[in-house]
Amino acid sequence: MVRLHVKHGGGGDYGGGGGGDGGDGEFLYETETSSTIDEIANHIIEIANLQSKIQCLAGEFEPCLSKLQGDPKVMPLVRALSEAMSYASKDQVVHNKPLSIYVLRDHTRSIEKEFLVTYSVMGLSSPDLQQFLSDLQILEENTVQLLWAGKELTRGKKLCDFIGRNEKTKIVIRLQSLIPPPASLSGGEKS
Repeated sequence: MVRLHVKHGGGGDYGGGGGGDGGDGEFLYETETSSTIDEIANHIIEIANLQSKIQCLAGEFEPCLSKLQGDPKVMPLVRALSEAMSYASKDQVVHNKPLSIYVLRDHTRSIEKEFLVTYSVMGLSSPDLQQFLSDLQILEENTVQLLWAGKELTRGKKLCDFIGRNEKTKIVIRLQSLIPPPASLSGGEKS
């Protein structure tokens, strides 16, 4: 398996709120050299979005939860947030543990479920969560480039077209949002 060290966020690439890391996210992802860049992009963009969603949810809920410390009604939400943050932490890179889409999905569902049980105790409403989730800026597949060694991994090709067939390779990939051309350059010849 090829191990991809994926870096994303920071520098305005990512919206969202006060997640715990200060902006940049990173994680490990394993794939085979025969995988297409499109498949890889789908998976790592979803993982990046789930990782950021967990960090943003924790940043949003922790101030409310810290006021209710010790209240048994909010402990399941505190536990769900803590477990999700621990799993989605970029410290997993240091421990050489790749992230799984399925585990991240379970963690986000768990947080949302526990929030729906405890939101009234926290002084929030169910629409607050829906509004927060709709305000999150997520990476979209058609607006993100995968960069390796400063070069774009072109969609429609396979990973082996770029790195060869060695399955024991470890590479660093950066997710970068495409920057649209400024309006003044795109269509205005009139002065």
